[in-house]
Amino acid sequence: MARMTSSDRPLLNRRLAEFGTTVFAEMSALALRTGAINLGQGFPDTDGPEEVREAAVRALRDGRGNQYPPGPGVPELRTAVAAHQQRRYGLSVDPDTEVLVTAGATEAIAASLLALVEPGDEVIALEPYYDSYAACIAMAGGTRVPVTLRPGEGRFRLDLDELRDAVTDRTRLLLINTPHNPTGTVLTREELASIAELAVERDLLVMTDEVYEHLVFDDAEHIPLASFPGMRDRTVTISSAGKTFSFTGWKVGWITASPELVTAVRSAKQYLTYVSAGPFQYAVAEALALPESYFTDFRADMLAKRDVLAAGLEKAGLTVYRPSGTYFITADIRPLGETDGIAFCRALPERAGVVAIPTAVFYDHQEMGAPFVRFAFCKRRQVLEEAAARLRSAGTRRPSTRTSAGGDQRPTDPSRTR
Repeated sequence: MARMTSSDRPLLNRRLAEFGTTVFAEMSALALRTGAINLGQGFPDTDGPEEVREAAVRALRDGRGNQYPPGPGVPELRTAVAAHQQRRYGLSVDPDTEVLVTAGATEAIAASLLALVEPGDEVIALEPYYDSYAACIAMAGGTRVPVTLRPGEGRFRLDLDELRDAVTDRTRLLLINTPHNPTGTVLTREELASIAELAVERDLLVMTDEVYEHLVFDDAEHIPLASFPGMRDRTVTISSAGKTFSFTGWKVGWITASPELVTAVRSAKQYLTYVSAGPFQYAVAEALALPESYFTDFRADMLAKRDVLAAGLEKAGLTVYRPSGTYFITADIRPLGETDGIAFCRALPERAGVVAIPTAVFYDHQEMGAPFVRFAFCKRRQVLEEAAARLRSAGTRRPSTRTSAGGDQRPTDPSRTR
């Protein structure tokens, strides 16, 4: 029983009362107990480029970043971020006034929402969504308004009419994630143009989570929303080094935005971590300047891994939505005669020796995500091949309906891996 104060008031802030223990603790425990391959949490099982790791070692040895770095981030990284935006997207960014370095994208999300949202403001987010969105909106006192991506024609699609209808006089901010975790959808130029028109028409702020910007496949194209007419001064663009360079533990992220928006976000960020990851900032500055061949090879490697896992899931009898971006695959379990992804994922480690995540935990409307399961393919190819083989061999057997020690309690939190 939770300890109570003399007034019997719960210790946990009521704004966070809905956020319980993450499902990832349960799934990781199942992986350890059963020896299952863990394709649940989204982090690579190998490190990124050796030259980037050595750049961090050099910075440590040279005494760069071992003490507090500048609050906005080291100049070298801010300059590298600005150069990256110009080189890739033609966006001109002032490294001194329009870049802010954060403790990963998660802090960028938190600081932006705490800075820009007040109690009573509505924030529209695409569901399924990254869990920190919900928690940070709650901490800011805002009201979360989900707009659901629905499967169709091989991908999860945004209903632009539904998005427009969700905007009210209380809407303060649109929170857009593309490439989208967990569905792998990459919003098209036409979809982004419509979002931009809506934001301008209703005078809305926009926050875009673009941490998977370098992981787009097939014919998909990542286009920053800030590049559309009228969006430059109303958009906070968020990215990070973890997903692109496979150093998720370094927690180096950043925002780019107008000077006014950067100033607002920095006002909140300075009371969170203040600064972080000093030596790693210098290394990430060098990483952003890697030759184009690195990014091309990185995408090609992840594409091959996507196809290995997707083929295994299909042969196991699942309906697979091959992602156009990110390193997650969503699969539908209904062809196996199952409808409850949570029960399915709890049984899967014993059934097939593989751990996945039930997508329902990414939804406000959990019934919308009930039959979907998310797998991560950011693992070594031989690990994915073994997982695919296990899934194929177990694909025709219905999973056990036993639950874990957690009983029937529905988990509420998705991944905290940005």
